[in-house]
Parts: sequence; structure tokens; C-alpha cells
Amino acid sequence: MLLTSLSPKSFSQTSKFGISLNSLTTNFNYGKSNSTLQSYKKNYRGLQAGFSYQVGISSAFSIVPEIYFARKGGILKGDNPLTIGKSTVKLYSIEMPLLARVHYNKLYLNAGPYIGYMLNGRIKNEESGTVPGKSTKLTFGNSVSDFKRWDFGVLAGAGYNFTIKKKILTLDARYGYGLINISKDVQRYNRMLNISLVVSKIPRKKSLDKQG
Repeated sequence: MLLTSLSPKSFSQTSKFGISLNSLTTNFNYGKSNSTLQSYKKNYRGLQAGFSYQVGISSAFSIVPEIYFARKGGILKGDNPLTIGKSTVKLYSIEMPLLARVHYNKLYLNAGPYIGYMLNGRIKNEESGTVPGKSTKLTFGNSVSDFKRWDFGVLAGAGYNFTIKKKILTLDARYGYGLINISKDVQRYNRMLNISLVVSKIPRKKSLDKQG
């Protein structure tokens, strides 16, 4: 049965499990005390892979817990005041958003908090354009150059559901705003733009009939 045969009410009430794999565009906000770094930063292209589950609450509202592996980071161009040479920070983390989702037919808006835990990371500093530089592991703790394991912030965005045979293909765009300074030596707040495709199965007609 195709999703086009569902009413807006039955669709938005549906609970569904989704899988996604997509690229991320991320960078760092360096705070007011390091505003001179803002003009040197470049976006870092990372990735995200994980699972989501939409829990239908009413005809126009659902709750969506998610869990993802994410590779995020940020780049500073050469001749910057902090590292002089080009610097690239890569972070590998597990992230768990909890979103409130408002539906209107196949369109939805959602927002909510996320919490992240840094598994590990690497930093690469290049002395000049001709010296490649070495990649070293990040350390996590209380030393001056350490990073913090935990991150917390908010996500907000919108999505649209398409139907392809017996699958729901969801195009989701959202912006992530980190609220925790994740490093000790300089302020770094995660920023993220995420455009993803989430694939989920169309529920069987029997289960939809029970939902009324």
C-alpha cells in the first residue's frame, strides 16, 4: 500500500523506525573572547550515521528519540592568531537528540535538545603550506590543552516525507547549536548544518486501522 492512500491524520500518528547515513557541515564558534578567529574558520565536512524512532502521540504531534555516531570538527586557515599554520580538529562522538515534532500533512517542524559524548578525536597542525604536519590524538581531562568529553546543545529544523514503493523517504534539514565550550585552551562551541535522508518502512494497513 502506498503512503499516498493514507490520510494526514493516520500518517502523523504513525510510529516508525528510521535509518540514516549522511554528511555533515560543521565548524566551531570561538566565542566573543576569540572573535578574531571567526574570519579564519572554514567548514569541516563530516558524517553521521544512526537510527531514529518516531513515536506518534496525536494527529499533529510526535516525539522522536535518535542516536547517532557523528564525525564533526572545524578548520582554521593558515596565519591565524591561534595556531599560525592551518589547523584541523576532528571529533568522533555519540549523540542522542530528543525532538518534539509538529506535523502538517507530509511536512513537519521539529526542535529539541541533544547530548553528545566524545569518543576520541585528532588535531592536525601545519607549520606552512609546504609542511604537511602531523596528526595527533586529542586528550580529554583537566589539563590546559585538553578537550571535554560531554557536549550539549539544541537542534531545530524541518522535514518532508516522500513515498517510494513501500518505503518512506524523509528529507530532513536541521541546524545544531552547541551550548558547551568543549575545549580548555580556547572557546570552541559546536555548530552543525545537517541535511539527511532517512529511510523507514510504511506501516502495515492493519496497524494503521487500530490507530483510528
